[in-house]
Parts: sequence; structure tokens; C-alpha cells
Amino acid sequence: MWQQIIVGLIVAAALVHASTKYLPAAWRRRIVYTLAQRGMNEDKLAKFFKVQDSCGSGCGSCGSCDSGSSDPSVPPPSPPGARRVIKLHVQR
Repeated sequence: MWQQIIVGLIVAAALVHASTKYLPAAWRRRIVYTLAQRGMNEDKLAKFFKVQDSCGSGCGSCGSCDSGSSDPSVPPPSPPGARRVIKLHVQR
């Protein structure tokens, strides 16, 4: 009987881990919303399910708010729809 309980806990933990990582973001947001309506802490759930806003809070972690890069070796981002060239270095 104890083996079945332990296996059930391991399967439940694996299901929670898979749901936090591999479910679509819309489903994860819905899970967070539903659990928050039932009295759980929404901020902790959003962080656990990785659906919190990554930009706009002024945290500076993603760097997308900067208008330019301070590193001159990094090229500026190309506009959408621009052609990209993949350079191949053939060694013989």
C-alpha cells in the first residue's frame, strides 16, 4: 500500500513539473487564474507556472526596454521581414 502512495506522489510531482514546463502559456494562465480564484496566492502561482510578465515592470532583466546596445560588437536587430544570410565555413 505504501508503494502505491509513493508512486502516486511521484506521478503527481511529475505531472506538476510537466504542466509548468510544457503546457501552452494560455493553459498555464488559465490554471493560475482558476487557482487564484480559489484563494491561492496569484503571484507565487504565476512565478511557479512561469506566466508572469517578463517586461514592462522595469526590472531590467531582459534588456528589451533599451533603445540601443552599449556593446558595439552586437549588431542592431534587423527589421522583421529582412533577409538573413547564413555563412558557411567549409573546412576541407
